[in-house]
Amino acid sequence: MTALEVSEQITRLRRVFNDILQVSDLARLRSTVQKLEQQAADPELWQNQERAQQITSELSRCKTKLEKLNFVAARLDDAVVSLELAAEHETAPDSAQLVTEAATELQELEQLIGELEAQTLLNGEYDEYPAVMTIRAGAGGVDAADFAEMLQRMYLRYAEKKGYLTRIMDVSYAEEAGIKSCTIEFDEPYAFGTLSVESGTHRLVRMSPFNSAGKRQTSFAAVEVIPLLPEASTVEIPDSEIRVDVYRSSGPGGQSVNTTDSAVRITHLPTGIVVAMQNEKSQLQNRAAALRVLQSRLLILQREAEAAKKKELAGEITAAWGDQMRSYVLAPYQMVKDLRTQHEVNTPQAVFDGALDGFLAAGIRWRSLRQNAGV
Repeated sequence: MTALEVSEQITRLRRVFNDILQVSDLARLRSTVQKLEQQAADPELWQNQERAQQITSELSRCKTKLEKLNFVAARLDDAVVSLELAAEHETAPDSAQLVTEAATELQELEQLIGELEAQTLLNGEYDEYPAVMTIRAGAGGVDAADFAEMLQRMYLRYAEKKGYLTRIMDVSYAEEAGIKSCTIEFDEPYAFGTLSVESGTHRLVRMSPFNSAGKRQTSFAAVEVIPLLPEASTVEIPDSEIRVDVYRSSGPGGQSVNTTDSAVRITHLPTGIVVAMQNEKSQLQNRAAALRVLQSRLLILQREAEAAKKKELAGEITAAWGDQMRSYVLAPYQMVKDLRTQHEVNTPQAVFDGALDGFLAAGIRWRSLRQNAGV
């Protein structure tokens, strides 16, 4: 990359970053951090555990965003200095090296600024809430169950890298390998806005380890993400509309993890929605957690029905996307590609290890463009 190309890239990134700063309102963000720090320092705060957790969580989120903005600003300035030094000593032996260093710095900055740009688009009605993700094995037999477990690990690794608090709320293990389904809570502000773009059908293509002939196998798994809404925002559910079943929690191989019927399965009779919880030791705790997730799902279902009715009345007809939204190809070549955004990488193992930032940022931008276009 030439010095001119590096200079043009710096100008472009600076322009995008300035837009991010304007939307983020740096002065307001600093003021918010200061106020939250004062509230967090109040010794009486922890008398209300729920309120204390909200304050500390919001403080952590705001400080992380502020630190990232300051970090990107400093690195942009460093890249400018490197380029200026290269221009001043154009004939010096290390001039080309300074340009190369600036170009390398900009590649990393491009990714960071892209993530920040996507985060500024998280302004939907439910984007700020924590999320509950359900992964289900689809077509593909044992490979699909194994793929579902691979996705479970992928999202947990992503959350671990980001410092998200996670909780596996329910797991249904398959007989031979993998899982039939699992439900994971991501207890982090804006987790729903970030992870909701993962909803859809995921496809895996690989040489099956479960096929004695070593043939290539295609399998599918479905991912559903809903916001975990505050109890005050949820819908009321009459007892007559639900059926509650209790059973004994179990782990891989059918081994009991406790000796009481503490696991709970709630079926909403009018819609057929089923929610199961077995993470807590107490049946009452599992029932409360399952009911909260069911209420969130019903509220989202209600809002979707209202939106669909409005589109019908307006006579709007939109093209439907196919079942498959992302492909993970391990054979005969290596690639992960999102079919909505066209974002792709050639390192599937890194993706399965939680490297999802590029896909999430591209998905958030894609969703924003569709919303702006009224799709």
